[in-house]
This record gives sequence, C-alpha cells and structure tokens, in this order.
Amino acid sequence: MAEGCKFARRLVKMSEHERLLALQSTKLMDTAREERFDRITRMAAKSLDAEVALITLLDEDRQWFKSSCGLDESTTETPRNISFCHHAIKHEEIMVVLDAFNDARFKANPLVTEYPFIRFYAGAPLITTDGHTLGTLCLLDSQPRNVFGDSDRQMLNDLAASVMTEIELTRQTRALDDLSLVNKELMHRMGNMYAHVSAL
Repeated sequence: MAEGCKFARRLVKMSEHERLLALQSTKLMDTAREERFDRITRMAAKSLDAEVALITLLDEDRQWFKSSCGLDESTTETPRNISFCHHAIKHEEIMVVLDAFNDARFKANPLVTEYPFIRFYAGAPLITTDGHTLGTLCLLDSQPRNVFGDSDRQMLNDLAASVMTEIELTRQTRALDDLSLVNKELMHRMGNMYAHVSAL
C-alpha cells in the first residue's frame, strides 16, 4: 500500500537530462559527509522513530547517500534501478510504503529480501526552486507500519525542506564565488588595458 502527502514545492515536467543537469549543478555527488546534513538525518530518524534515515541523490545509475543515520557506514550507494527512491522522485508527494511485502513493486526487491531488509519506506522528494527533483529524504525500517500519519508526513516534509535550504544555500554561495572570480578577472583585464593605454 502506498500513500502520498503533497510537498510544498511543485514538481515541473522535465526531461531526465534536465534533472541530471540540476543535480550536477549542486556538485554534491561523491562529496564527503557534512554535519549540516547528518544533523537532519539524525533528527529524522529520532523524531519519526525510524531505524534508518537517508539523504539520497540519484544520478543516471546510482542512488548515492549524501547522509545516512542507522545504515552500515560501508553502504554508500545502491543501484538506482532497485531503489525505492527511483519511484519517489517521480512525484511531488511523499511516497509511503507501509509494508513492502504487500507491494508488488517491491516484494521481490533485493533491498527487501536482503540487507537492509526494508519493510517500511517513506520518502519526501528533494525539489529545487526550479522544480527539479534531486533525490529524497527518506526513512527505512525493517518492521512494517500500520500508519504514517499527517503529523509524521508534515515532519518529514519540514525536514526535507531543511535539506533543500542547505542545498540551495550551497548553490547560491557557489554562484557568488563564481561571480567574484569573474569580477576579479574583469578588473585584472581592465587594469592591463589601462596600463597599455597609458603607455601609448
């Protein structure tokens, strides 16, 4: 059984190419762990009573974990084609699977039948201000649930929004840094031009 909860940002119709460009622009793939993201996954796991909380980013082939809480630290990614999040990023709603054994999409999935033995999943899409989905903030549990209520969904949505605030802040800071470099280069060229003109 799967249920949904609307996310605050609107998902736009996009090509996979556009989505991947948006992901690449963050320059977060395959970077080191960061406390600002780890803090959010710890909070998600504790506040929503989940064994595992992840911040996932999905490229062409992989579901890569920018942050994880409760997962074996040696597990940093899975193939995208078997990931629950591959389904979750297609919607602007939280995707909830209360019991993977009762969901035809996942009951034979190796992430269900093998480690981490997922039975419960809830994933909030990480949607940029431009409407591109980069990945999810998701919860995993080896025990099924009977319900994932409105307050739980709101908490997961709020925490996903916090993840996106951090990601957007990084993009804005990088853009400002790039602009600063352009300005420095421009000033350098203008200085050289002025020196050349003065020498005439």
